[in-house]
This record gives sequence, structure tokens and C-alpha cells, in this order.
Amino acid sequence: MIGTSFSPKHENFFGVIKSYCQLTKPRIIPLLLITTAAAMWLAAEGQVDPLQLLITLLGGTLAAASAQTLNCIYDQDIDYEMLRTRKRPIPSGRVQVSHALIFAIILGVLSFTLFAVFINLLSAFLAMSGIAFYMVIYTHFLKRHSTQNIVIGGAAGSIPPLVGWAAVTGDLSWAAWLLFLIIFLWTPPHFWALALMIRDDYAQVNVPMLPVIKGEENTVEQIWLYTLLVVPCTFLLIPLGTSGLLYGAVATVLGGIFLAKAWQLRQMPKDKQLAKATFKYSIFYMMLLCTGMVVDSLPIVHQVEGMFAETVQTVLANI
Repeated sequence: MIGTSFSPKHENFFGVIKSYCQLTKPRIIPLLLITTAAAMWLAAEGQVDPLQLLITLLGGTLAAASAQTLNCIYDQDIDYEMLRTRKRPIPSGRVQVSHALIFAIILGVLSFTLFAVFINLLSAFLAMSGIAFYMVIYTHFLKRHSTQNIVIGGAAGSIPPLVGWAAVTGDLSWAAWLLFLIIFLWTPPHFWALALMIRDDYAQVNVPMLPVIKGEENTVEQIWLYTLLVVPCTFLLIPLGTSGLLYGAVATVLGGIFLAKAWQLRQMPKDKQLAKATFKYSIFYMMLLCTGMVVDSLPIVHQVEGMFAETVQTVLANI
């Protein structure tokens, strides 16, 4: 890693706050929290304790913010080389590396403390494992050395639902690991669509993202393959008894559109606008899929689904 040292530029108080917020890459965090919340609702069968939810989401926010700040420190050299990222707080000189490191440590300690004191130790250690995996496995070992960086590194982004499940139950069931698998398989098509959009940026700083090394055609084939894997996996929550008919309907519609987007991109691998549309839809897909999980887990929905099933059975018995 090539260091970039600057003297911090003078800013007013609100400018300093803005710079430190930018270190945490706040646009990434909401999606992590949505998967955490969905896991909590499923684990609690639609009856989540509001205070437990608030503390878990706050702890998750702090853990994710810590990881992203550490990532900004580690990647300061390539952030400085790319025009798109040169204005970030560290390469632009608005935040010193030592200050960013202290900030990241404080965020991580606060996250662990919240989980350990108010939730449980399993969720605390899972949150810390997410930070460690993201920094050590993905950022250090994979990102600059392997085209499979996002596949293996995607495990870090798959940990939030484990944290949410553990926060409610204190353990990890098959359903929790299935949620982990869904996020894990969803990450490559999501991130590779983004990589297609900014392929030239990665090439400029020698980061071996799949489109840079293998080309667009190979990348869209991989996007198609992982989309074919993730969509059927989303339905496995139903036979596990974790989700029901409403979720199944939502997963069917969303999955069908996702497959159509991936297929369309497969036909036109060099179309960056189509890659952008696929990337944006992948976010929309995961948000609505998690929303479907939450709504389906509510007791009133269970009652309606039960009544519907009884009605269907009665009608069939009278035919």
C-alpha cells in the first residue's frame, strides 16, 4: 500500500463532521441494515422487540462504519489515483490517516460494547468478524490479487443477517445460514454489474476485477450464472417454514425480473447503461425481497394465509 500523507485542510465544524461521515460510505450501510432487520423479523416470527431492533441496527451501523473507514485508510493510494475517488476525505487531505484510524477503532469498540452489553456475545463477535473478514480477507488478500475477490469477499456482506438472527435467538439456525447464502450468491451479480460500469477506473489502478481481466463477456456470463443460483435459493425459506405464500409471490415476481435483467445484460455485455440498470435493480431486488420477508412474518399475515389455505382445502374437498 502506497501512503499518501497530507496536512489536514482547514474546515468549519460541519465540514469536519461531513468528512468523517464520508469516511463511513453511508450509502452502503442501509442495505446491510435491511438484511439485518429482515433476519430479526424472521427469527422473532414477526414480533421484534423495538429496543432490541434499535440497538442491533445501531451496533450494525457502527460496525459497518468502522469497516468502511478502515477500507478508506487501506485504499488511500488507489483512491488518490482515481479521479472518481480523489476527493474522498483521506486522499484530499481533509482527514489525517491517524485520525481516521482512531475514529475506526472507536466505532468498532462502541459496536462491540453495544452488542455485548445489551444483546449477546454471539452477535458481538459476529459483527467483529465481519470487520475482520472485510479488511483482512477481502481488502488485503483478495481485492488487489484475485478476480474472485468479490465472490469470496462477499461473505463479509453476508454476515449482517447472521448478526440479526443471533441478536434475537442467541444462536444460528439453518434459516440464518440460508439468509447468509442468499446474500452471498446475490453479491457477485450486484457488484460485477457495478464493475462493468466503472471497469476503466479499476483498470487504471490495476485492481483485477473480473471485467478488467476476463472481459465483459465472461463477466456477464458469471452474472447470469449467479443470478440463476440466487433466485431459486430465495424460495428455500418456504419449505424451511420461515416464510410463506406472500413472500413466495414477492420472490417470484422480483426473481423473474432479476433473471430478465441478467439475461438482457448477457445479450449486450458492453452496454454500460444496461449494466447500470442491472446494478440499480439488484439493490431494489434485495430491499423488496427483505421487505417481503418482514411483511410475511407478521402474525396477521400468518392468520390470513392460514385462512386461505383452509378455504382452498375445503373447496378441493368438495370438488
